[in-house]
Amino acid sequence: MTSRSFIQSLPKAELHLHLEGSVEPPTLAELSRRHNSPLPTENNRYDIRGSGDVLSEDDVRELYSYKDFSAFMTAFKAVTERLRTPEDYELVTYRLLQKLRQQNVMHAEVYVSVGVILWRGQDFAPIFEGMERGRERGQRDFGVSLLWIFDAVRHFGAEPAAEVFDLAASLRERNVAGIGIGGDERRGPAEWFQGLFKKAAERGLRLTAHAGETGGPEAVWAALNIGAERIGHGLAIALDPELQEVLAHKQIAVEVCVSSNLRTGVCASVAEHPVKKFFDGGLMVTLNTDDPAMFQTTLNREYELAEQEFGFSRDHLRELARNSFEASFLPVEKKLRFLQQIDFLT
Repeated sequence: MTSRSFIQSLPKAELHLHLEGSVEPPTLAELSRRHNSPLPTENNRYDIRGSGDVLSEDDVRELYSYKDFSAFMTAFKAVTERLRTPEDYELVTYRLLQKLRQQNVMHAEVYVSVGVILWRGQDFAPIFEGMERGRERGQRDFGVSLLWIFDAVRHFGAEPAAEVFDLAASLRERNVAGIGIGGDERRGPAEWFQGLFKKAAERGLRLTAHAGETGGPEAVWAALNIGAERIGHGLAIALDPELQEVLAHKQIAVEVCVSSNLRTGVCASVAEHPVKKFFDGGLMVTLNTDDPAMFQTTLNREYELAEQEFGFSRDHLRELARNSFEASFLPVEKKLRFLQQIDFLT
């Protein structure tokens, strides 16, 4: 079996995946035509084209060809502006599950930028119904399970985040597993959310936090101090041996996103990425795509990178796949079923 076919056959879960970042160029062009919305130009001003013009997939690919984190955020904003109706969310959810099944990803825990949806003044209730229709159809047609994680924008502050977390708690019985905080780590310190995280845990929600992507080790410490059970990105962990030791001892999963870190420029080169250092240091590493359409990657591609660029063996890749299920928010009995599939793979 070739390495590529082995990775393809390996049952996997993905734990750090943004719904908005999964929108492929053909789909975003379709949404843009549907809503007659021009995309922003490179200088961040809106393109002044006639309202009847139809955007091509090439326009979207150009939008996704950014070189730094700021330009990535511009592209992400452009996607969120074109996700407007329940039908839009149903479409992108269904197509995401289809794409995951093609890679033998059997389970995904998907971030949704509920904080942005509310900030735009959109009515979330019908949007969630659209998301759930897409999830139900996708699970039926492709056999991929999905849990939602509602993401608040940390630099918007604690009050808007409370609304996001309240929504998550109210929908916990409808496949909403947890909450998270994304956005600017420096302008939205984790300490703002300590009380909210405690309340969310009491209401049965699982806790995640983006930390150590653009901030330093102190951002990861702060996330741990408010109760985060998984750390998104965590690049800065490499700068603090004590932090790495604590994470390894407690087996707190780190949601590593190699291609994302390279494309946004928060990691300067493949050679500097700490994923192998984390793995060798005993951290519970999981591989993820973050925003696969925007970074032109897949989860299979991230596994291939781990093998080709960092020297992960097949046994290592198998361990990464096991980690992805063990660190998930699935019930124990479902985790065991997936782990058995990995064990039976030769």
